[in-house]
Amino acid sequence: MSPASSATSAVTIENLRVTFAGGAAPVRAVNNVSLRVTRGETVALIGESGSGKSVTLRSLLRLHPAKKTQMSGQIEVGGRDVMAMNASELAAFRGRVASMIFQEPLLALDPVYSVGDQIIESIQRHMKVSRSEAHARALKLFEQVRIPSPERRLAAYPHEMSGGMRQRVMIALALACEPELLLADEPTTALDATVQIQILLLLRELQSRLGLSIIFVTHDIGAAVEVADRIAVMYAGEIVEEADVRTLMRAPRHPYTQALLQSRAHGSLAKGTRLATIGGAPPDLANLPPGCAFAPRCVHVEPACREGSIAIAALGPTHQARCRRTHEIVWQHTAAAKA
Repeated sequence: MSPASSATSAVTIENLRVTFAGGAAPVRAVNNVSLRVTRGETVALIGESGSGKSVTLRSLLRLHPAKKTQMSGQIEVGGRDVMAMNASELAAFRGRVASMIFQEPLLALDPVYSVGDQIIESIQRHMKVSRSEAHARALKLFEQVRIPSPERRLAAYPHEMSGGMRQRVMIALALACEPELLLADEPTTALDATVQIQILLLLRELQSRLGLSIIFVTHDIGAAVEVADRIAVMYAGEIVEEADVRTLMRAPRHPYTQALLQSRAHGSLAKGTRLATIGGAPPDLANLPPGCAFAPRCVHVEPACREGSIAIAALGPTHQARCRRTHEIVWQHTAAAKA
């Protein structure tokens, strides 16, 4: 369990398991994940593709197809039991209490309606106001997310806007009904570097001004450092390490976290130096190995790592890691971490 106090938690996830059926064998996408996010806090989930980040995020809104998904565990948002909600309760919950910024706004936005109409419809549905009041709020939201010529842009269709503008529209739509929790699923992946920085700074500013709790999914450690207070590292559907940003960057204790940091470009890397890579490939989630799922790729592996379950161990008040040798492994690349 995360070190955050349950009394101040905006989000509580306990022992979450998500399994997808329908293929040759069930896919165990999320395995016993526990996480807490306090009010006004930003937590980043990082890891390779297929590690369970987006599946965890979508589980908070129960967006997975019910017929093919088995979910167990506890999910609470603002004291509301998400797992116990029926269809009408979920419809009221999504957008009003918890809202999501999707990875690709061109697919998430309806192409046959103007972006303004889509935001106005959401505001009217959840906030029970007139169309003129909803229009005024939509205009204010466009101003908040710094969309130029906001009145004209309200009448635009998604395909008429750039990728950066569409992402700002998605942020405005997610904030339209004043949610308590904002879920951001790799919101900068499809954008160029300059626009990525603008979106990250915008999210950080909005979080500070509005007091939002944010869960930010990314594979980019630099983006996580820019926006997050805490980072949870996921591998094979598990959280393998969790700490505040400063601690994780300066003293990572799980071999996977260390490998991720070593494989990134940083200021102290000499020109022409080959980047470190993580050998092997992530495990098959339909056929997970016994013991530590990272063991086949780990440079510190020993026979005991391949047996039984690996408990998460507390390393400090804000730091925990899931590794048998966590007290032996020391981070040697502080120059890379500081970069």
